[in-house]
Amino acid sequence: MSNSVIHDVVIVGGGGAGLRAAIAIAEHNPQFSVAMVSKVYPMRSHTVAAEGGAAAVIKPNDSLEDHIYDTISGSDWLADQDAVELFVNEAPREMLQLEHWGCPWSRDPDGSVAVRPFGGMKIERTWFAADKTGFHMLHSLFQTTLKYKNITRYDEHFATKLLIDEGRCCGTAAIELRTGQMHAVLGKSVIICTGGAGRVFPFTTNGAIKNGDGMSMAYRAGVALKDMEFIQYHPTGLPGTGILITEASRGEGGILVNKHGDRYLKDYDLGNPLDVNDPSHPQKRTMELGPRDKLSQCFIHEMEKGNTIETKYGHVVYLDLRHLGKKKIDKKIPFVRELSTNYAGVDPVHEPIPVRPVVHYVMGGIDTDIEGATSISGLFAAGECACVSLNGANRLGSNSLTELLVFGARAGHGAARYATDNPEVNVNTLEKQADDEQKRISRDYINKTGGTERIVTIRNEMHEAMEGGAGIYRDEKSLTATCNKLAELRERFKKLSLDDHTLSFNTELTAAIELDYMIDVAQAIAHSALARTESRGSHQRLDYTGRDDEKFLNHSMTYHDGDDAKPRIDYKPVTITKWPPAKRTYGADSGLSKENSAQ
Repeated sequence: MSNSVIHDVVIVGGGGAGLRAAIAIAEHNPQFSVAMVSKVYPMRSHTVAAEGGAAAVIKPNDSLEDHIYDTISGSDWLADQDAVELFVNEAPREMLQLEHWGCPWSRDPDGSVAVRPFGGMKIERTWFAADKTGFHMLHSLFQTTLKYKNITRYDEHFATKLLIDEGRCCGTAAIELRTGQMHAVLGKSVIICTGGAGRVFPFTTNGAIKNGDGMSMAYRAGVALKDMEFIQYHPTGLPGTGILITEASRGEGGILVNKHGDRYLKDYDLGNPLDVNDPSHPQKRTMELGPRDKLSQCFIHEMEKGNTIETKYGHVVYLDLRHLGKKKIDKKIPFVRELSTNYAGVDPVHEPIPVRPVVHYVMGGIDTDIEGATSISGLFAAGECACVSLNGANRLGSNSLTELLVFGARAGHGAARYATDNPEVNVNTLEKQADDEQKRISRDYINKTGGTERIVTIRNEMHEAMEGGAGIYRDEKSLTATCNKLAELRERFKKLSLDDHTLSFNTELTAAIELDYMIDVAQAIAHSALARTESRGSHQRLDYTGRDDEKFLNHSMTYHDGDDAKPRIDYKPVTITKWPPAKRTYGADSGLSKENSAQ
């Protein structure tokens, strides 16, 4: 029999978006009881890993209009423009509020907030706290939640299913990892803030907890996953580990060179808003700050030309910071030096850092409106697991940390209003669902014997299929093969069995459930990519090299039609307010020239 607790609002996920939502609810109604269900201690959430910074207009040479346009054009016109306008307008207030809560933003000599350049931004607007921005943001949010006595944390509780009663979401079933017991954490509304799904791919900057948990739970409950084909590769990950070398390293003046020592990006017209020939700016503008999707694609072209360096971890190029000098590196990007020294054996003061593109961010996610509400009554989502859609086909660097604040707060307020207007929940029905979920976990995992499949085998084959067929470049043949392989793995997953049948801290059990989630997300990515017969942003089809606004100026909507059925794909129009679609133009001799030219 499961244990149950009831609150006014339940938040699933303890990272930046979840913490900001909790604060918003506590401020909205100090009498409300807020539950925060997280499979890790909040300061271990993946927000802590973000390094480079968070975008918001603050300097007199910047404008809200510029930030809006950069975000829309960077998205290859797939962002909903009402969401972008709202985000940009609310971003400065959220960032200043975070400073009041204790975030130590780096400063210019005159004491004003410092900003640095970031990829795809015409103007320097990325606030930063050295190169540990995510850590300081998360710490400030977490400390702030501690002053609210009405926030109850359920750390190391792993949510496995949303509890739905007559079309309304009223809680989650969650395994207490210490005991293995199922709990029904009930509420009048629910917010999913579980982060992304980078672990669907083999080589990623994402931590081990980012497996698409919340995406899959909402997907199975009937909410569409929107724009899942758009997967962002970051151009500078450490080979072997996938650890991110932040874009801030290039914002401070780092350069990318191939095996010949050539700054190879000069051979590709990136349509870069930062003018390499502008010497007047105090931070010399560099082509290395082109959009992430394009820089990752340039790496593939260099590899095809034989210009990359082959290592035991695959092909790499070099990120050279030596010309910055020890003093600047230690002041502005000390964590970069620490990471590259500890995990690659390279001190960037003296040697260039080997880097390669690595899966970094999922632009798509749970379909929400600008208040964070989903198609299921009482269910909200925010952060990387959600798709509002701010990022469209390509997220600009440093928008995501600010997104946690803006849409975390909005989802919190929306969930609080919903809980006020809908105070009753059917406790008995919801507890029975949690009991059924505990029986399912016992039947399919804990008490199951004789299965022929193992987690590592299925996961490795999923990784191979996703990297091989749904990576930086795709085509119909590769995507079809990936879809077929994932269908096979979904069937084989039914034959999975565990070696560990204990209850307390059963990490094999959590890995199995996470793999179940990942297969869902992988299928949504592959099938939506196969259906989108164009190239746009991070989604590059070798067999459909042009952008097709007539047919595909639409969001893909992927629906779960049962475990044994392939996902169903539908579409809904992109919201256009003031900025009609335009070309992202690339030079005729660039090797990228056929990509993203509007048809």
